[in-house]
Amino acid sequence: MRGGAPGGRALPILLAVLVFLVGCRPDMTNQPKATPLSESDFFSNGANARRPPAHTVARGDAHEDTAFYTGQTNGTYVTQLPVKLTRDFMIRGRERFDAICAECHDRTGSGNGMVVQRGFPQPPSFHVDRMRNAPIGHFFDVMTNGYGVMYSYATRVEPDDRWAIAAYIRALQLSHNAALSDVDSADRATLDSKK
Repeated sequence: MRGGAPGGRALPILLAVLVFLVGCRPDMTNQPKATPLSESDFFSNGANARRPPAHTVARGDAHEDTAFYTGQTNGTYVTQLPVKLTRDFMIRGRERFDAICAECHDRTGSGNGMVVQRGFPQPPSFHVDRMRNAPIGHFFDVMTNGYGVMYSYATRVEPDDRWAIAAYIRALQLSHNAALSDVDSADRATLDSKK
């Protein structure tokens, strides 16, 4: 016969079960709250929430500058960048292009990225006349809404970054057939010193 208190093994198990039950109370689930479109007697009109004041704009929906958010004015693509072009903006465009676009378009914009080399349909080169003559708003619109097999990047890339990428695409196009004489003398000296 074994010694020890009767029920000695059952006590730790009982304590573990009690701790488990106390720790699993769904207090956050069972709470008073108003569900959408349910009635309430709190307000005189029976609604469970107040109406927003007139002309209230939901957070993130104040897209007043249509050219900036669509790449178009009056149904035509913009031809000028709607943001200030700076060196940092171009660097950001190059970084975003290399991270997001180069997988299909490659880093030069020729349309022969790694995804294409593995069988995905080839996008047009940015260096063909049709793309060279396209307004800058076209590139923004394609990134926003997609085109052909390219899906929309509107939820993946912020508008500022889409414009930075569009500006960088234009820089790629300009640099594709550029001559050294196109570079001003101060910048040319910098290039020569890096050889």
